[in-house]
Amino acid sequence: MLTVAEVKARTCKERDSWWTVLLVDPIAVRLTRLVAPLRWITPNRVTLVAFALGLLAAACFAQGSRGWLLAGAVLYHVSFLLDCIDGKIARLNGTGSIFGVWLDYIFDHIRIIACAVALFAGLYAATDDVLYLMVGGGALILQLFHYVNSQEIFQINGEMRTRLADARTAAGLEPAVDAAEAAKRPGNRSIVELAGGGVGGGLFGRVRAWLRRSRIRPHLVGGIEFQMAMLVVAPLAGAVAGPGAVLAVIVTAAALMIFFELAQIYLVYRAASSVTRQIATIGGSTRNTDALAFTAGFPAIHPRTSEEEVDRTRT
Repeated sequence: MLTVAEVKARTCKERDSWWTVLLVDPIAVRLTRLVAPLRWITPNRVTLVAFALGLLAAACFAQGSRGWLLAGAVLYHVSFLLDCIDGKIARLNGTGSIFGVWLDYIFDHIRIIACAVALFAGLYAATDDVLYLMVGGGALILQLFHYVNSQEIFQINGEMRTRLADARTAAGLEPAVDAAEAAKRPGNRSIVELAGGGVGGGLFGRVRAWLRRSRIRPHLVGGIEFQMAMLVVAPLAGAVAGPGAVLAVIVTAAALMIFFELAQIYLVYRAASSVTRQIATIGGSTRNTDALAFTAGFPAIHPRTSEEEVDRTRT
């Protein structure tokens, strides 16, 4: 049997959310090591079990009382744990499939929406306070914005790198390189490198380097962290301190997520400006330079782009 270290090396993502790295992977890696040899435990079956537990969590949240909030939070976190294990089993055994990626993607989002709607509807039914519905709607909109923003940043990041490489190749500054191969090179995905101008230096650079050595994304409050705040931490707080604590946790998490999303947008702006200047300097065409302006837009990314690939571009 493989050691825990070997399983971790083969199954864990290059970078992930701090919640996953610190609170989920230590358990998920060990469970994967135990169940991966059991061939009847397939990634798709684990995905289905995770989804079923997510629906049970939603049923608990819908009750709105403290005990049910506690049960829902526990079930949701176990569901998330299993959702991490299915991908690890697929990577370790080489049993992943295109359909499995689709199934995991769809069920993830259905589970999040179902649990969020159930949580806020249950609290509204228990308190008759419309504020819970308003905060719930805002939370879902913010989650959607994060997803769309992440996908577009991924697309823009790739587009900028491709056009910069094309300009350098045309000017004879570097040989032509296959874009897919170039994207695999270390340090060739983050938007920070494109931003330049000392953005990645100083205290931020040191903290960022330390986090990346620990496999933690410097984008500290993103989709996973907000999801966990909304569907694990907030219900736990509500179970202990009452429904009002749910709002306090979610509003705080939302404010932090907005801060990090704005920081990411600023990095995209800096990167686009930097790449535009570089292309102009090395004699890139006006067409390539102008195409980087935000008003030009970029084609929408295919909705099945993996979240792992998208996350690689974030700070």
